[in-house]
This record gives sequence, C-alpha cells and structure tokens, in this order.
Amino acid sequence: MKKSLSIFALVLMMGTMAFAQKGVIKFKKSEHDFGKIEQAKPATYVFEFTNAGTDPLVLGNVQASCGCTTPDWTREPIMPGKSGKITATYNALNGGPFNKTITVPSNAENGQVVLMLKGEVVAKPAPAATPAPTKVGGK
Repeated sequence: MKKSLSIFALVLMMGTMAFAQKGVIKFKKSEHDFGKIEQAKPATYVFEFTNAGTDPLVLGNVQASCGCTTPDWTREPIMPGKSGKITATYNALNGGPFNKTITVPSNAENGQVVLMLKGEVVAKPAPAATPAPTKVGGK
C-alpha cells in the first residue's frame, strides 16, 4: 500500500512539474480588421506576442488558410519574458469581404493558436479624366 501510494505521488509530482515548465504564448491581439483596402495592394499586419511561461517557446510551421496570405515569424526560441512576432501579408487581388486565419503551432502550454485577418477589398478608384485642351484665340 505504501509503495503504490509513493508511486502515485511520484507520478503526480512529475506530471505537475512537466505541466508547469512550459512556454505560454500571449498575443497582444489575435484578430486584425484592415477595414477597406484597395484592390491589388498587399496589406500587412504584425501580430506581437510574449512568452509568459518558464521555458523557451518555439513556434512550429505557421500556416495561412489560403495562398493569398503569407506569414513570416520569429524562428528562434523565445526566452521567458521575451517577445516575438508573426507578420501576415494579405494579397488583395480579389474584391469583396475576406476572413483569413493563420494557425500558429508551438510547444506552448496553451498549444496551437489561431489568428484572424479580416477586411474588405474595394476596387481601385478610376483615374481622373483629363480635360480636353481648349483652343485659345481664334480659328
């Protein structure tokens, strides 16, 4: 009985220690609304985060929900208390509203995080028409 209680206590303690010693990813903002953006002009937003845990935080392969969004991220381990970033660029080729996600896998205690980008792509304004030249003085 004592032996099984000791083993149970040891397993419980090891599980608690393993759970407590992890990175914790905390984003300042997990969603960004671009509002209205002009068609054919890429729009970029930087998601900033901090490692609020006790171990180094390592991001996996960050992926966007489609080929129209390109993520770039901090690839080196982020030490406890330090910050990193994920830069997301949306290529606004198609008109209309959009909602895109960026999946951020990591070794963090809170695991995978999903970031959101949204907005509306509007057509380029038509170039202003140049007035026809006026004739001056005569025939």
